[in-house]
Amino acid sequence: MKIHEYQARELFASFGINVPRGKVAYTPEEVRDIAAEYGAPVMVKSQVHVGGRGKAGGIKHCPDTKSAYDNAQNILGMDIKGLTVKKVLVTEAVDIAHKSYVGIIIDRAAKKPVIMVSAEGGIDIEEVAAKTPEKIHKWHVDPLVGLRMFEARNLATKIYANPKTAAAAAKIIMQLYDCFINSDTSLVEINPLVTTPAGEVIAIDAKINIDDNGLYRHRDLEELREVEASEQSENEARQMGLSFVGLEGNIGCVVNGAGLAMATMDLVKHHGGQPANFLDIGGSSNPEKVVTAMRIILRDPGVKAILFNIFGGITRCDDVATGIVRAVEEFKPSVPIVVRLTGTNEEEAKKILANSQLQSADTMVGVVTRAIELAGLN
Repeated sequence: MKIHEYQARELFASFGINVPRGKVAYTPEEVRDIAAEYGAPVMVKSQVHVGGRGKAGGIKHCPDTKSAYDNAQNILGMDIKGLTVKKVLVTEAVDIAHKSYVGIIIDRAAKKPVIMVSAEGGIDIEEVAAKTPEKIHKWHVDPLVGLRMFEARNLATKIYANPKTAAAAAKIIMQLYDCFINSDTSLVEINPLVTTPAGEVIAIDAKINIDDNGLYRHRDLEELREVEASEQSENEARQMGLSFVGLEGNIGCVVNGAGLAMATMDLVKHHGGQPANFLDIGGSSNPEKVVTAMRIILRDPGVKAILFNIFGGITRCDDVATGIVRAVEEFKPSVPIVVRLTGTNEEEAKKILANSQLQSADTMVGVVTRAIELAGLN
């Protein structure tokens, strides 16, 4: 689950991380009033779930209240990568002497959290990693022990030579790790972490992604969820108990079971197609799940064909077939659909689909290659 910068800042502050004052505004008039309250200069920052806000003109330094008002007029309503800016964060502007980067993610290969720091803050960390990987310093944390202060100090000295500044940064790294673990996040990031001319260390930006699997422990964080237009399908899938991830492909995939879904996607790629999504309808036999799955996939204009690859165990093939028929009747899709249903109640499913005029296949390879052929991709 993504949260906005202003929400991430509030969460950071609850763990003691030093952040500048800030308030959310929805109109230029509110921005002007906040700027007057804080005293110029201020920063006006668009709040949308996407990166590259600064490059798109969605973040502005405002030396006085008039410029804060004028910039807010331009930013509110702005389109940034398909998302409309509906609110902005107004913060105190900070005098910056140096920018650095601190982030924590899960290293799935190592099965440990990894802390990354760099003296090159304020720009895309991916760009730093690609061009100058030696400037990124990493430390894997033993999850059974946790992060220890001497480890945080060692990381801080990689980006700050001044002992006092490094000590302040080490404290923030410790606090950031506490936030990462205790909030069940999958990513926390401060970019940039800045020092002022007076030597104060401040997190002037905040990014947090929260692991959906841990939200049952954090009802307060669940309430922070705001569904952007681009996340509509994922939210709809979540509400119906589907696992959905949109991709930039041309073959829509509806499968039951994560392993089978991954294998199906691999086959699509192997035979010359591009999977348009990961979509696992799970182990239940609710036809409405299938209808929802079709609605989500048909929303993607890049889809040229849809395949169903169902291995019925707990999932009943006849229920899936019923859902397919309902979806076809409701949505009248213009793209071809190929179905493979095998396992529990397979014969009943074939009878349900007999008059549907849908393409069918008996094997995984068959359903994949037929879908790619009908999509005109070979």
